[in-house]
Amino acid sequence: MNDKKIKIAIAGLGFGAEFIPIYQKHPQAEMAAICQRTESKLNEIGDAFGIDKRYSSFEELISDPDIDAIHINTPIPDHAQQSIEALRAGKHVACTVPMATSVADCKKIVDLVESTGLTYMMMETVIYSREFLFVKEMYEKGELGKIQFLRASHQQEMAGWPGYWEGLPPMYYATHCVGPVLALPKAQADYVSCMGSGRIDEHLIPVYGSPFAIETCHIKYKDSDLAAEITRSLFNTARQYRESFDVYGSKKSFEWTLIEHEDSVIHTGETPARVKIPDYAHLLPPEIASFTTKGVYDSDDNQHLSFIQGAGHGGSHPHLVHEFLMALVKERQPYPNAKQSANITCVGILAHESAMDGGVIKKLPDFTHQ
Repeated sequence: MNDKKIKIAIAGLGFGAEFIPIYQKHPQAEMAAICQRTESKLNEIGDAFGIDKRYSSFEELISDPDIDAIHINTPIPDHAQQSIEALRAGKHVACTVPMATSVADCKKIVDLVESTGLTYMMMETVIYSREFLFVKEMYEKGELGKIQFLRASHQQEMAGWPGYWEGLPPMYYATHCVGPVLALPKAQADYVSCMGSGRIDEHLIPVYGSPFAIETCHIKYKDSDLAAEITRSLFNTARQYRESFDVYGSKKSFEWTLIEHEDSVIHTGETPARVKIPDYAHLLPPEIASFTTKGVYDSDDNQHLSFIQGAGHGGSHPHLVHEFLMALVKERQPYPNAKQSANITCVGILAHESAMDGGVIKKLPDFTHQ
């Protein structure tokens, strides 16, 4: 590994502040700047983590010639435009999910990456969670045998959340369940068909024109005999929060726990056994390995006041940071790259369109295929 350091800026300091100490401790990153519209919060975070360069304007941030890459953690409606602006400004981009909320914006990002040679990575947490890494290891060792089918769900009650969350169509934010079913076999979606079911509160429906409480989508894989099923709900559905995926193989199958904090299950033939999922900190540089199992604010001198997430998202945060940085340092593609991110994201966008059209098949556009 060479000693090149990537100068990183983070835009959006709610969830985004979780990543600051990880970049600060990574041996090949320099946490160069932060950006937040609210100056009081900007200064609170900057003071807490000793970051001198602070921007309240995204436009000013991407104009800084000393910054190599922008990690975008702003609200969903801003992701596409800010990614586009950063790429046009010559910056590499890591962006929290989803990539965009329209197929057209996904294409703009893919086209910009191809024309500029810059790097884009959608920071999908589930495909770097300890659960996913555990199943991926099983698969790569041949323990699952041939994958026969995949299933995933993301169910979360969003009632009372502010702004753009009100009435959001379930599949507009589907990457947490689409990501793992495509990432495990390193596959691409060819087409989707989705059914909507139930009805959300009447006052929520006009916001996006979407009535469904639950959307369930089937994905047909490109150049493969595989298919997958994903389920999303955001409102008026009784269910504990769950991001999950199940994988059915010819030798073994993995099923995510039904209730949080219980153990997942591996089926060998017809014999089930509960399994403790190990941590995968050993895949990381030692400087950031601890961030898979503890919060980024509950150690050393930094005790952030807004929230302590603590090993959130399955310990994925340091793995995401490491993947993005290594792609830049080694001048290779990250996973997921721009096309793969577009394929994952467009599954959800087109699935909602399919649901609104009564389940009609929607093809993934060619620009999302490698």
